[in-house]
Amino acid sequence: MLATTTALVVLTAHVNHAQSTETYEQPPINYSTTTPRDALAKIQTRVAAGELKWTGRGKEIVQSLLRELRIPVESQLLVFSKTSFQRQRIRPDHPRALYFSDTIYVGWLPSGLVEIAAIDPQLGPVFYSFDPNADAPKFVRDNECLSCHGGTFVRGIPGIFARSVFTDAAGEPLLRFGSEVVDFRTPFTNRWAGWYVTGHHGTALHRGNVLAQDQGGELVVDLKRGANVADLSHYFETQSYLAPGSDIVALLVFEHQLAMQNTLTRAAQDCRRMLAYQKDLQHDLKEPVTEELSYDSVKRVFEGAAQDVVNDLLFKDEAHLPEGLAGAAAFPGAFQTGVPRDREGNSLKDFNLRGHIFRNRCSYLIYSESFLALPAILKRKVYGRLAYALRSTNPDPKYAYVGNEERARINRILQQTHPEFRQALEQ
Repeated sequence: MLATTTALVVLTAHVNHAQSTETYEQPPINYSTTTPRDALAKIQTRVAAGELKWTGRGKEIVQSLLRELRIPVESQLLVFSKTSFQRQRIRPDHPRALYFSDTIYVGWLPSGLVEIAAIDPQLGPVFYSFDPNADAPKFVRDNECLSCHGGTFVRGIPGIFARSVFTDAAGEPLLRFGSEVVDFRTPFTNRWAGWYVTGHHGTALHRGNVLAQDQGGELVVDLKRGANVADLSHYFETQSYLAPGSDIVALLVFEHQLAMQNTLTRAAQDCRRMLAYQKDLQHDLKEPVTEELSYDSVKRVFEGAAQDVVNDLLFKDEAHLPEGLAGAAAFPGAFQTGVPRDREGNSLKDFNLRGHIFRNRCSYLIYSESFLALPAILKRKVYGRLAYALRSTNPDPKYAYVGNEERARINRILQQTHPEFRQALEQ
């Protein structure tokens, strides 16, 4: 009991000290002073060695950058709300384009800058800017992004997010009518204000493709005008961009991925921080230093983190999707390139789009470096909870929405394509 009480006192001291400094800037994370190991860091090494040289200007360099980072142009999303540090350049007739893979996000404005969020398995997203119109373009790590991506909209971690906010004819957010951070749990009807959306979604309405007005304190907007849009050319000059659309299925994937990545970042950093606290406490109390969890306060953080990770892996509380949902034919093939498949050809990137996004509701980010780099103790707890959720008999009732056939497919996919999961079951 004395040890636990002392632990709480020391933890409280750490929290008080952290009030003026974000916890991710303190040990053991040391976000801003740690050299990243993300995909962009590898590109920078090649540029510095003269192995990679940029040719052309603007759009050509962006195309080359996406190829080097293996980001498909088919992932293009378009946002016209002024919600980026390039807000002065963004308008409904000049939207910002976003492109993404499982591990990196690139934003670009024609005639403007490139914004990059690259996922480091220890740090989470690392932010860079890049001027494709410069004579010798260079990547610059840009921690100013943390004012929103590590403070205002995402608390306690460096994070990535998308917002739905009604926008006027100039692209200015009408903030008095609210702003929503969107993920896979957000109701379909609340999504994509300030975004362009191409694709079909039946009779259901979303908030994309439309401009709004503030008339005497009343929001005036016609959502029907933005429904089931296939062609954006009457909104702006689409030839200036790398692809013609802003695919509805890509948006759904994007929003799940943002949420899952933030959960992995938070779980990893919280647990690494608690392991460091435990080590310090054991030294202070002259106890044996152990990697096993010794204090109730530390154990609770690990249990909570494991629960959060499994909830998002299994799409708990996913919002229902409307009937008739379909995007462009090009995105699924690009998105599924290289995905691990079981012997029957099933994968965690197979689409459903009838009520929910994926046919096999276990996030493909379970293969990511961010997941694989989680503290070993945390991963053991995640695998244990996941195995319980996927059992053929008496599975965890929290995930009863995953039916027997789907549960069996997910289990088979993981056992055949994810060596760590298989090994965890064998132990």
